[in-house]
Amino acid sequence: MKENNFKCGYISIIGRPNVGKSTLLNAFLKEKLSIVTPKPQTTRHRILGVLSEEKYQIIFLDTPGIITPKYQLQKEMVKLSYQAIKEADIVLLLVETKNIEEAFGDLLKKINTFPKNTVLVINKIDLISKDSLLPLIEKAKKLYNFKHIIPISALLNDGVELLLKLIVEALPEHMPFYPPETLTTHPERFFVSEIIREKIFNLYGEEIPYFTTVLIEEFKERAGRKDYIRAIIYVERDSQRAILIGKKGDALKKLGSLARVDIEDLLGREVYLELWVKVKKGWRKDARVLKELGY
Repeated sequence: MKENNFKCGYISIIGRPNVGKSTLLNAFLKEKLSIVTPKPQTTRHRILGVLSEEKYQIIFLDTPGIITPKYQLQKEMVKLSYQAIKEADIVLLLVETKNIEEAFGDLLKKINTFPKNTVLVINKIDLISKDSLLPLIEKAKKLYNFKHIIPISALLNDGVELLLKLIVEALPEHMPFYPPETLTTHPERFFVSEIIREKIFNLYGEEIPYFTTVLIEEFKERAGRKDYIRAIIYVERDSQRAILIGKKGDALKKLGSLARVDIEDLLGREVYLELWVKVKKGWRKDARVLKELGY
C-alpha cells in the first residue's frame, strides 16, 4: 500500500458536558466504547477509538466536557480536552440545539488559535422541529468560520454517515497509525472500571456519582474458572459510603450485579466481581492522589 493511497488522522470530539460526544463516538465505531449516562460530566478520561477501513483510518478522541473547573479533578479533565484540540487534524465541536450560543465564547477563542479544520456538529436535532433548524445554522455561521455545519442525531444515527464522509474527505494522506484490528489502546481493566462508574451514575442520585471513582485493584484471568476482579470504589465521606452500600448491602449488590453483566459481555467470559467501598477524603482536590488513581 502506498502512502498517497491511504488517509489517516486524529479527530477530536469536544463540547460542553452532556451534548452527546460519547454517543457520537459509539455511533462512529458501531461499538459501545465510551460509557453514556443522562448525567453531565460522565466522561473523565480521553477515550481513544479507532475506525479502520480499506482506504482510511480515523483515530477519534472523545473528551470530557469543557467547563469552568471548580476543583483539581475538573482541571485535569478540561486540560485533556484542550490537549485533544492541539493534537487533532479535525475538530468536531458538538453542540445541542437548545444552547448553541452557550457552546461558544471561550471555547471558540481557543479553537481559533489552532490552524485546524473545525466542523460544527449540531446534535439532538430529533428534539426540535425541522423549521427551527435552518435559523440555528444561520446563527452559527455568523459566530465562526466553520469548515462545515452538520446537523445530526447521534442517538438515532441520523446524519452520522454524512459527517463521516466529510471527515474522510478532509483526512490527510498518511499511513495507518494502528493495526486494522485495533479498536482502542485502553486496557480491559480501564473499561471494566468505566462500566462500574456508568452503573454508579445510572443508579444513584444527582450528587453521589461525582464523589466516586473506581480503581481496579486486582484482575486475574483463571483457566477453567471465572476471572477474578476486585474493584475499589472511592468516595470522600462516610455518609457517601453508606449510601453506596445501602441497607444490608443491597445497593452495592445491585450495582455489582448490573456491572458484572456488562463486564462479561465486554470480556466474552464469566467473571467474579468483588466490590469494596472506601473513603479517601478530598481525593478530587489532591493532584497527587488523582495521579495515583489514574487521572
